[in-house]
Formats: sequence, structure tokens, C-alpha cells
Amino acid sequence: MNFALAMERFDPRVHQPHPPGYFLYVTLGRVLNWAVHDANLALVILSIAASCGTILVIYRLAIEWFGLSESRFASILFLCSPIGWFHGIVALTYSVEAFFSALVGYLCWRVNCGNQAWVVSAGIILGISAGIRPSSLLFLGPIYLYSLRNAGPKRRLAGIAALVVTLTAWGLPMISASGGFAVYFGALASLWRMVPSKNTVFNSSPATSIARACTIVFIYLLSFGAASLAALAVLKRRAPADAEKKHFTIVWVAPALCFFTFIFLQFVNSGYLLLLTAPACIWLGFWASQLYRDCRWAMPFKLAVIAACVTINILIFLESPFYFSYRSVRQFEAQLEDIRKILPQLGAADETLIVSFDSHFLGYRHAGYYLPDYLNIEYPEVNLGEGARVFAMRHRDTRLFAEVPATPYSRFVFFPLPGGDPTYDKYLASVKRRLPDSRLRTIRAGGHDYVTGPTALLPLLFPGSVKVQEQGVYPSLHSWTSDVNRREHPSGEGTP
Repeated sequence: MNFALAMERFDPRVHQPHPPGYFLYVTLGRVLNWAVHDANLALVILSIAASCGTILVIYRLAIEWFGLSESRFASILFLCSPIGWFHGIVALTYSVEAFFSALVGYLCWRVNCGNQAWVVSAGIILGISAGIRPSSLLFLGPIYLYSLRNAGPKRRLAGIAALVVTLTAWGLPMISASGGFAVYFGALASLWRMVPSKNTVFNSSPATSIARACTIVFIYLLSFGAASLAALAVLKRRAPADAEKKHFTIVWVAPALCFFTFIFLQFVNSGYLLLLTAPACIWLGFWASQLYRDCRWAMPFKLAVIAACVTINILIFLESPFYFSYRSVRQFEAQLEDIRKILPQLGAADETLIVSFDSHFLGYRHAGYYLPDYLNIEYPEVNLGEGARVFAMRHRDTRLFAEVPATPYSRFVFFPLPGGDPTYDKYLASVKRRLPDSRLRTIRAGGHDYVTGPTALLPLLFPGSVKVQEQGVYPSLHSWTSDVNRREHPSGEGTP
């Protein structure tokens, strides 16, 4: 939803989208949205197209590395990945990043093999990839530099120049659209302080990094299901694969694996690892092809094993309890639709504001996007360089406020978190303890508890908010509403 909001107004400072901005991804979404007039559909189409492109690149590189049989297995593995299925049909950047990772890897391999004609092309594609997800420059930059070691000095200079020009071509417009260098990098630094920097290897126990490493292994198992066992083929005594391919793969995957192990990764962010899909599928395809070729079973039994592996992956995608399964997605959509229907019955939009939470599921963005007529503020407030600020949304437009914009509302209601999860229940209870229980009401409807109270209690939830609204950067609620109305009703008609 951050990306859909950014297609209306690009502003990383208020997380439309969240920093570092994903400027080219939003731009591609706008182009597609011009044709389909549906922001979510435009981004889904982009994910589907990227997934198709990833298969083609995996197939091509696997042929060059190992052969036709291996390329077929590698392609099938990607086609049957439960996490790949999920991210291939949702409006997120991960499938697009997987495509560019595969394409950059393929072009860099060509350069690595001495085909210097691809040096500039690889630099341009890497630069475009960074415009989709800026972290791609950190994760894929090393493989590009590694491939340049065999190129001549002039080719290296041309490649680096192409990369820099490409980065500048989208970077400067992004900085301008964000409000300038200070605003953009200030927002990026604020997000870094709020989330990723809190549990890095430098300020947390080794157990945290070990837990992230275990999470990576678990995501790998879920990504490939039964086919994950194909990696056991390396235990067999066979002639080793080309050492150069191994070295190339290590440089390709090591930067991302190190970052996700020692800096930041959560299970709900498993799409990050799609960056490594191409090399993982190619090597698993190689090992699976070896097992298939060496197995002495009759052909019907071999095909039956393959069918069983595919069935296991289908069941993981359809029925597993994890967030990416079809069952979980349908449950989430049903809960969201129930809330969207029930909450307006508890209070009108001109009397009630929504307080929502920083949650991946039924969080602040869901509340603001699916109930656009309500003023929606996020708990807790965030501490930026200039002090405590509050994220607020209305009419799918996000702003930062230096005070809680509670006037003229009489009551607030907490946007319900997913039910049946003790973690969410415990968190909501901790928030409620900040407020006098005698002034709160809890209404049970549609399987969710709706906690509501008078807006006079909001200073207890947002104690860092200043009393006097700053001018300029932080608009008043009235001016914000007027801006939105002018965009929605350019002729002057609509809400005054």
C-alpha cells in the first residue's frame, strides 16, 4: 500500500513509500496504472511479468553453466516455489528485484567469461535495479566489480561511468521529488534508527544473528519444499563443478546473506531472499538433475517422486499456516473486509478517529487505505531528528504532525489487530494500560474487540507531541484537508 500511495504522491518522508523510496518501481507502477487505472493491479502485473522474466534468465544461465537437463530442473524449481508464487502475484518489489538479480548475474557472468561488450549493459542494468530496490546496489555491486577484473581499463571505466550515469538519472529526480537531499537522507536515517539498526551484530547478542541464520535456512526450506533435499547431492563423491562457477556464486550471494544474518531480517520479510533465487535454483537444478540421472529407479517411479515434491509445495502454498499461504491470505482479506464494514457502524468519520499500529497485518497502512474517510493516526509516535512526530492519514494521503490532530473529533477507536495471536493480544493490553480503564469501552463484533475512548485521552498515548503546531513543514489539519479536496475536486466542488 505504501507503493500505491506513492503513485498518488511520492514522499518518502511520510513513507509514501517508505525510505529509500524505490523510485523506478513507483514510476513503472504509474506507467502501468495509466493503462489499467488500478494501482494494485498495475503492481501485480509488474510482479507477474518479472517472475516470467526470472524464469527465462534462470533457464538461460543454467544452460550455459550445466546443460539442458539442469536448466529444466532449475526452471521447474522456480515455478514450484511457494514463496515465489506468493510474491509473484502481490504488489511488492521482491519479484522485480529477483528478476534484476538474475539478469545482472547473467550479464556479469558473460563479462566474467571475457565478453567485454556486456560491461556497459551490466552497469546500466545494475543502476536500474538500484532504482527498483536501492539495496540491490549493495548486494549486487560486488558481483559486478568481480566480473570487471578481467576487463580492460577502458571497459572498466566505461562500465563504472554507465552505472554512475544511470544512478544519477533516477537519483536526482527522486531527491527533488522528496524535497531535497536533507529531507530525503533525514528520512532514510530516521527509518534506519527506528528499525534495522536496533538489532545488528554490533549492538545485540550473537544469539540474534544465529536466530536470523536459522530463519534464512527455514525460508530456504519453505521456498523449495521437498526439492530443498536436492542439496544433499553435494555429499556424494563426484567430480566437482567448475571452481569458477562456485567462486562467482559465492560473490553473488555472500553480501546479501551476510547482511540478512548480521544486520536485519524478519520472517515476514522473507521476500528479501528472492534476490538469491536465481543462483539457488540453478545449483539446486544441477544437483536435482544429478540425482535424477544417477537414480536407478524405473521412469514411472522417478516421475512419481517429482509429482510428490510438486504436490508438497502446492500444499505448503495452499494450506500452511504461514503468512504467504493462500489460506492465510484469504483469512487476512476476510478479516480486513469485516473490519471495513463494522468499524463505520461504531462511529462516523466526522466524529471518530482511528488509532492504528505499526503492524504488517491489519496495521496503520491498512486502516488508512481501506477507510480513507477517517482520520487515521499511528501509534506510537516516532522520534525524528526534529523531535516527536505523529504519522496521520486521511483520504489516502499521509502527513507528519507535531501534535496529535484530534480536533474536532470526540472519540477514537483502536484499529483491531489480528485475532487469536497471543503476541498481538499482549501488545494491545500493554497499550490499554496507558489509559484509565474506566473511560474505555470494548465492543465485540465480527470476531474482533474494538476498544474506544474519548480523544481527551490521546495525550497519554502520545506524550512526546508538542502543544503548539509548527508552521510550514507540518500543516494544520484544516490546510491538509483543503489540499486533499483540491486534488480530488479541482473544479472547486466538494467538501469545503
